[in-house]
Amino acid sequence: MVNLPRPGQATLLKLSYRGGEGMLAWAFHRISGVAIWAFILLHVIDIWLSNVNPALYDDVLTIYASPAGRVGETLLGAALLYHALNGLRIIVMDTWPALTQFHRQIWTFSWAVFVLVGVPVAYVILKPIWGG
Repeated sequence: MVNLPRPGQATLLKLSYRGGEGMLAWAFHRISGVAIWAFILLHVIDIWLSNVNPALYDDVLTIYASPAGRVGETLLGAALLYHALNGLRIIVMDTWPALTQFHRQIWTFSWAVFVLVGVPVAYVILKPIWGG
């Protein structure tokens, strides 16, 4: 007997999911967490290089100061900011469960704060690329 999917159910063939803001918040939180972990690993390696091979460490710093490095630093800052704001959103909803009915509004508010804080910071980080 073949079980047909319920209406609106995610299936492999439809390649869709109707999770909404909660699912996106969960996915972005996990992705930003992995990105932060990768940065910490890279940071430990480059600090280790400063003692083991100072010349290679200087080369790594040159990469960090390059336009690609600045874009990476901006993406890292975005991951840190999103992860922190979403973590605060989770704390608020765990502390006051009645607020879960407003999870969309809280998520939208956290994105507004993300843009208000993140855009000026990104500008400052990326400004040297444009000669500023």
